[in-house]
Amino acid sequence: MKTVLFVCVENSFRSQIAEAYFNEYAPKGWTATSAGLTPAERVHPNAVKLMLEEGIDISHKKPQIMTRELQEKANMAIIVCSGALCPVVYTRRVEEWNMPDPAKMPLEEARQIRDAIKVKILDLIERLKTEQS
Repeated sequence: MKTVLFVCVENSFRSQIAEAYFNEYAPKGWTATSAGLTPAERVHPNAVKLMLEEGIDISHKKPQIMTRELQEKANMAIIVCSGALCPVVYTRRVEEWNMPDPAKMPLEEARQIRDAIKVKILDLIERLKTEQS
């Protein structure tokens, strides 16, 4: 099984959404996990609400710290945050998506970030499928 590691600072919003979308639509043989440098206590309530709108329940998820082991297991990492606080990731393949932090945004603006993440996930999945064929 190949793994994509989605990374942000607190692992409470963007990376959780990215992980959930990837696992919902993952190509055969792929899975996703997510982590952060300084994990929050819980997944942000608005992230849970926004994903429930998509029919995906992430309320049971718990933010986790990014470890060397997670990086070593990952076939690729995607840094979803932007700015100086974003972690450096050591995997074979890294992409930076530079998504703004929706945690302090009104729900409507945060929904736009969720939708942008979904578009990027679906594009990533298509690229991975093309690489496999």
